[in-house]
Amino acid sequence: MPSPYRVVGRRAETADVVTLALEPLAEPRPPFRHGQFHMLTAFGVGEVAISVSSPPTDGGPIEHTVRDVGPVTHALCSSESGTVLGVRGPFGTDWGLEDLHEGSDVGALRLGLEHPAEADVVVVAGGIGLAPLRGALCDLARRPGGRLFVAVGARSPDQVIYGPDLEAWARAGASVDVTVDVPSADWDGPVGLVTMLLTGATFDAGRTVALVCGPEVMMRFAAGTLIDRGVDPRRIRVSLERNMQCGVAQCGHCQLGPLLLCRDGPVVPYAAASQLLQERER
Repeated sequence: MPSPYRVVGRRAETADVVTLALEPLAEPRPPFRHGQFHMLTAFGVGEVAISVSSPPTDGGPIEHTVRDVGPVTHALCSSESGTVLGVRGPFGTDWGLEDLHEGSDVGALRLGLEHPAEADVVVVAGGIGLAPLRGALCDLARRPGGRLFVAVGARSPDQVIYGPDLEAWARAGASVDVTVDVPSADWDGPVGLVTMLLTGATFDAGRTVALVCGPEVMMRFAAGTLIDRGVDPRRIRVSLERNMQCGVAQCGHCQLGPLLLCRDGPVVPYAAASQLLQERER
């Protein structure tokens, strides 16, 4: 059952994207991990799956970034401070940042790296696909080992979200690049597909872990570019999205081949998802 949470903060990211900060009114939901999602309820309207966009290490309000694309998300985006929403979860798999910890034998085995704590991490995001990666990026920017490369693509400059965060990650030492499809008059950055940012990036492919989230066509081409650069497909993780409704692998709406994404996803290794990404959502 949904737990009541109150909106304690609302930040407009773009004209149609809002980040909501939520605090529990009673017992909080169990702790979440990077890349997991909650089912958010706009009471009297409906429920929708939204990834957590804040890091679990920071404490305080839980943040979710929502794009206004339908009745439920419109109600969520219209929520002002004090509005009570419902929260279920957390659900699904995570980005597996624990594999990058010093001395993680499981991480070393899973990633095929002798020193996973020293791995380079490449994060590729398209549009609002940066939201499920934001919490992970906040913690990766504080990580002592390895280098961090962030490649972000958006349709236009006014669709780029988390501008202050992008600047903060760059100040922390990350290599941050943003490209747009359609530039504005005052845009002086790269123009083109996000994959072009990967061709010149100086990461060490032999010890790179990649996290990719965005439109499925972008994820396919981004993964292909990374593989062409020499990144092992087993070290590329993608976040898949289908019609999540129950969150507990019972309704079947989020089935993708052998996977029920609310349970087996949303984060999966690209090596296990490359063929599934050819399947259109029904």
